[in-house]
Amino acid sequence: MNVKTVITGTGCYIPEFIKTNTDFMHQDFYTEENQLISTPSQEIVEKFQGITGIEERRYINDDMESSDMATIAAKQAIEESGIDQEELDQIILAHNFGNVIKNTIQTDVLPALASRVKHDLGIKNPNCVAYDILFGCPGWLQGVIQGDTFIKAGIAKKVLVVGTETLSRVLDMYDRDSMIFSDGAGASVLEAIPEDKTTSGILSWSVQSHCADEAFYLFLGKSNFPDADSKIRYIKMKGRKVYEYAMQYVPAAMKDCLDKAKISIKEVKKVFIHQANEKMDEGIIKRLFKLYGEKDIPEHIMPMSIHKYGNSSVATIPTLFDQVKKGKLEDHTFDKGDIVLFASVGAGMNINAVCYRI
Repeated sequence: MNVKTVITGTGCYIPEFIKTNTDFMHQDFYTEENQLISTPSQEIVEKFQGITGIEERRYINDDMESSDMATIAAKQAIEESGIDQEELDQIILAHNFGNVIKNTIQTDVLPALASRVKHDLGIKNPNCVAYDILFGCPGWLQGVIQGDTFIKAGIAKKVLVVGTETLSRVLDMYDRDSMIFSDGAGASVLEAIPEDKTTSGILSWSVQSHCADEAFYLFLGKSNFPDADSKIRYIKMKGRKVYEYAMQYVPAAMKDCLDKAKISIKEVKKVFIHQANEKMDEGIIKRLFKLYGEKDIPEHIMPMSIHKYGNSSVATIPTLFDQVKKGKLEDHTFDKGDIVLFASVGAGMNINAVCYRI
């Protein structure tokens, strides 16, 4: 019996603490060479907002961890799906830094975050396999692709995929790029549904990894502050390199995904792109349409949450999808049968895209 992989439930956790751009107005910033940047902080912050679109971002409370956010998002997804959580075959959890212990910048991945979520959910079934994946910002989408593969292979029938991250705890406050990052979690339940009982489901996907010159575009490095402890590492990014890479490869991967599904760009209702940078995402959309020889881009084709939530890595797409699905994002809805395209890019460097019929 042929089956389709259908998203039957979604959930997300958006941290309560809001860090606005105004909060950075009196922050000193330094270059990679540990030189104080003489440009006034206000000017730096205003330029940053103009490029990224970020006005504010969300940080996790001191008494929470990445796995806590993941559990909350997972509970919502399971509840909406209506499944018995004991019937889950897999829990796939995407992250990049594990649980980061507050005030130590030490990562804790023992046990794996997926195991912690299974424990916190109270799932007893030993045949529910829980494991983590590290795939940069495209991690949640890669988890969806893996879940789809296991379902199509007949190995699994119900899969929980979660993306969670607390980037606020691995930031170098003296690095301008640190203003991009934020925290959050998103989750989805995937189910195997017989083809004769649904028109929804994953239609195709595309994945690439470029690990030659591109491997270290995002990395862990020492603080830009001259007197910082050189043994402590923070998230670092070669912003220009990441932008150029994304412009070159992401639109092609998205087109490849649509071509595999035999779907025209004109049939796509929404494009859910990893919320990394407003200008970059807009550029990706323009180049995607250009690949099809199209100049006119539908006004509301690309939902955006980066303005208020920042870049929460693996959590951006599942959070954005959950909010649109539940009518929480103005001017953005979709209907049964609509085609949506997911796409992400991040550390590795990795790219993936998924074409899905609602």
